[in-house]
Amino acid sequence: MNARLPEISTIPERIAALRAAMTRAGVDAALVPSADPHLSEYLPPRWQGRQWLSGFTGSVGTLVVTKDFAGVWVDSRYWVQAENQLAGTGVDLMKMTGGQQTTPHVEWLAQNVPAGGTVAVDGAVLGVAPARVLSDALGARGVKLRTDLDLLDEVWPARPTLPSGPVYEHTAPHADAGRTGKLGQVRRAMQEKGAQWHFISTLDDLAWLFNLRGADVTYNPVFVAHALIGPDRATLFVAEGKVPEALAQSLAREDVHLAPYAQAASALAALPAGATLLVDPRRVTFGLLQAVPSAVKLVESINPSTFFKSRKTVAEAEHVRATMEQDGAALAEFFAWFEQALGRETITELTIDEKLTAERARRPGYVSPSFGTIAGFNANGAMPHYRATPESHSVIEGNGLLLIDSGGQYLDGTTDITRVVPIGTPSAEQKRDFTIVLKGTMALSRAQFPRGVRSPMLDAIARAPIWEAGADYGHGTGHGVGYFLNVHEGPQVISHYASPEPWTAMEEGMITSIEPGLYRPGKWGVRIENLVLNQAAQKTEFGDFLKFETLTLCPIDTRCIDLTLLRDDERAWLNAYHETVRQRVSPHVSGAALAWLEARTQPI
Repeated sequence: MNARLPEISTIPERIAALRAAMTRAGVDAALVPSADPHLSEYLPPRWQGRQWLSGFTGSVGTLVVTKDFAGVWVDSRYWVQAENQLAGTGVDLMKMTGGQQTTPHVEWLAQNVPAGGTVAVDGAVLGVAPARVLSDALGARGVKLRTDLDLLDEVWPARPTLPSGPVYEHTAPHADAGRTGKLGQVRRAMQEKGAQWHFISTLDDLAWLFNLRGADVTYNPVFVAHALIGPDRATLFVAEGKVPEALAQSLAREDVHLAPYAQAASALAALPAGATLLVDPRRVTFGLLQAVPSAVKLVESINPSTFFKSRKTVAEAEHVRATMEQDGAALAEFFAWFEQALGRETITELTIDEKLTAERARRPGYVSPSFGTIAGFNANGAMPHYRATPESHSVIEGNGLLLIDSGGQYLDGTTDITRVVPIGTPSAEQKRDFTIVLKGTMALSRAQFPRGVRSPMLDAIARAPIWEAGADYGHGTGHGVGYFLNVHEGPQVISHYASPEPWTAMEEGMITSIEPGLYRPGKWGVRIENLVLNQAAQKTEFGDFLKFETLTLCPIDTRCIDLTLLRDDERAWLNAYHETVRQRVSPHVSGAALAWLEARTQPI
């Protein structure tokens, strides 16, 4: 916290303060990414500088400020939100994708900062790969890149400190593999790559590797730390006081030692000449990597732990199945209440969030939501990352479609589900859109594919029915999901926007979302999302094949379906899915929730 500065209340005042700091430092442009020293998706408050400076609260976006320009680059998921939040601030919306695409921020800086000028970005939050792209683009135009400045510290009066919540152990039976075994896996992978040392900054990798959890990042049960893995010793760099003494002693007995968070860079600087260090350039920051001596050889490759944690064990898969039953029961309780209360009491998008969270909280093993609930009625549902606020939300009344995207963190798994339900009488066009999206969800859910296929290549399977209807959607079709960890994890991603790199290969045990959509701005949105598990399908002379097991257990509302658009095999898949949902969830509910479940799983 910088107590010397008075609070700055408006966005124009904050931008002006940043410009003044830039002038003092001799900087022509400042770049503020949505990032922290761990390149997290959800940021601890201390590193939410882009949000504080611009007022845009979306989880992804890049702010650029010069003496006469300020703009936030966002993709199509956030255009409506950003347009509303940036209005009147003097900060422009810069659209990254679609027919109205603007120049990417790297190219914009190269074009608009004069030769001999300087661009500043805090290297502590800038990924290695983006730093290289930025440095090359600016250098080609004679523009200097400075990464040694944290201008936010100069202008943010009440900047939050490091999070101080305690770290705790994820124990058996929820965690079925011990730290020592996991460290052994990682060290064997290090040896295969010829590395003696390995540095890890990504928080979910650390949580998985050390069987530890925390609450430093909203929705994700992780803690802020770095780790340096050596041949026979691991050091965890974490703020003092966060790890209870008994746990610290337990870690030490397994040769995992604690050091202050701020000492990570100095530990890298102390690596001996001739040592070999494994780092993932997509998961470590430029600032930290600069601390590594030139005499240390770098081996750049994906973190081994990213692969290992993506492939759930047999025991973990069983835990997730049990968690899905509990999550399905919570959803049945919620929807039973919702349908009874609709029209009898005032229900808003905020009410939905409150009631859903309350129902999940009653379930065994529940810890927290896995992300901020998206409840969007009609036009609000057309914004994929819409978030209702006390200042701006809709009452659920009249006719239309309500989209609900929600999830929970449980000790035995992480859930993420999207359902769309009718309010009043949905129109024929709304039913058509819903059915087209459902066909996309079913097409990919039923797919069989070679083991090792690059996950982005599966995207077209879900899009084909939607493309056939002359429609499309601007987000990916699927993301990996952690085991009581981040709701978004790699390495797999089902999206034609992603590069089909070798590390995106689909392997047995991975949990991934399937969530195609269709959005009509100003009208309504449809997205149907289930989580699926990669399973062995068959082995032929052409190789090993995988298939998906659908894990999510919640009815898909048949009142929204245009039955004339479904083939017999699609009806059969949906009926079989609903039979599974009814059998597995019904033992966990009774009364109104059971009656709702039985009604919504009737065959079509």
